[in-house]
Amino acid sequence: MDWAESERTAGLVFPADYREFVETYDGGEIDAYLSVSTPPAPGSPCGDLLDGVDSAPGYLEESGTLLSAGTLPPSLPFAHLGHGDVAFSLCEDTPGDWRVAVLQRQVAYGASPWVVFDGGMASFCVAVLTGEASPLGARLSEEDRHEFVGRR
Repeated sequence: MDWAESERTAGLVFPADYREFVETYDGGEIDAYLSVSTPPAPGSPCGDLLDGVDSAPGYLEESGTLLSAGTLPPSLPFAHLGHGDVAFSLCEDTPGDWRVAVLQRQVAYGASPWVVFDGGMASFCVAVLTGEASPLGARLSEEDRHEFVGRR
């Protein structure tokens, strides 16, 4: 992975937990439910990470209560959940402090489509897969075993 080129293209320095995940596993799906994107890579079906940089601001503006700051940070859509939700890293401050905002595709009328998770990419993935990030995930495996299917 050419991180320098990807970061130059995105105009962002990716957080260490995201870089470590991609270096270890690459892009792919966990339990056919949580799909992790990567920066562009030849022949990768998961290499669409940079296609969605800054795709959330319009949605973020609709929900003024999502963020307390007056300015909207750049966003990076690093994962898709099985029921159509999209997880964005909110590129605030230093990369190690980025939170995750999830755009939910199905919400009750009048409810905010956004859920903010106060943790980074790795802790978000764990919370979704264990059901701790309710309502975004459900305990997917009673045996606490998960299967990752990557592009490698």
